[in-house]
Amino acid sequence: MEEAQRFAALGNELRLAVFRLVIASGDRGLPAGQIAAQLDVPASTLSSHLKTMQQVGLLNSRREQQKLIYTVNHEVVRELIGFLVRDCCQSQPDLCGLTIKDR
Repeated sequence: MEEAQRFAALGNELRLAVFRLVIASGDRGLPAGQIAAQLDVPASTLSSHLKTMQQVGLLNSRREQQKLIYTVNHEVVRELIGFLVRDCCQSQPDLCGLTIKDR
């Protein structure tokens, strides 16, 4: 999957809000209904955004009884951060304003 597709997915305001909410939930993840409620969006609207984020690899889902639980794909996030540091910072994290405690 190209980085551009992943960044484009995060370029949508609602998808970025979903990503931030889900990543903050850690490994336990969040059910789709809770995401919709917290962001005050209809489930049908959220569903298409979740699908887009899964298609580009940003989110994973698992079924727990009747709920779909969404988690962030940490491997893909690491790849995106690596892309930024490698290509945008010339492999020098200091150029991007990163310190050791940021990593």
